[in-house]
Amino acid sequence: MSWETIIQRLPEIQVAMLETFAMIGVAIPLAVLFGTPLGIWLYNHAPGGISPTPKSHAIVSGVVNMVRSFPFLILLIAIIPFTRLLVGTSVGTAAAIVPLTINAIPYFARLVEQNITQLGPGAVEASRAMGATRGQIIRNVLLVDAKPAIIGSITITTVSFISYSAMVGLVGGGGIGDLAIRYGYYRYETETMIFACVLMVALVTFAQWSGTRIARWTDKRVTA
Repeated sequence: MSWETIIQRLPEIQVAMLETFAMIGVAIPLAVLFGTPLGIWLYNHAPGGISPTPKSHAIVSGVVNMVRSFPFLILLIAIIPFTRLLVGTSVGTAAAIVPLTINAIPYFARLVEQNITQLGPGAVEASRAMGATRGQIIRNVLLVDAKPAIIGSITITTVSFISYSAMVGLVGGGGIGDLAIRYGYYRYETETMIFACVLMVALVTFAQWSGTRIARWTDKRVTA
């Protein structure tokens, strides 16, 4: 590896890292903010849930599945008019955040739904027997017991969308992926591409390690 090339590209590398952090730093919190209540709703209104409404659940679940089924690159291109309407441009970091967030919300919602479903009906039945309301069951029982799993789901979503953020480089979205494409692919700077890959691996490794540690710390079943 030619370190001279890497040193020469350091300003661009720093900008690319900041753009990647910005994309993930906005898209993931928004996914958690909107995906968590959506996941709770899917669990709550599913057949066999706390307040089953099969028809409305089927509609919402179908929309979630439809958005999730789109390959990210196709979704990225398909919603360019909406992205331009929302942020005023279809290129750059701000534009990349829109498809990342739209794809991340149903992705995370399904994970939350699964996290709560895996708790089983025992806790809900016991809470009902003690006279707890639906809101109390969700806030004080389900979300509390599912907290470590939800944190694990945030980690999974973050790791997945770090790799998705690299794809936006194909349409000028910025970030590490854009750096690798512009210099590593178009200009044949193999050193830059390798270094960008190393940065992506390091970022994913750190996100996974941090998420695992936090989930373990919040898990009441783990004593050490």
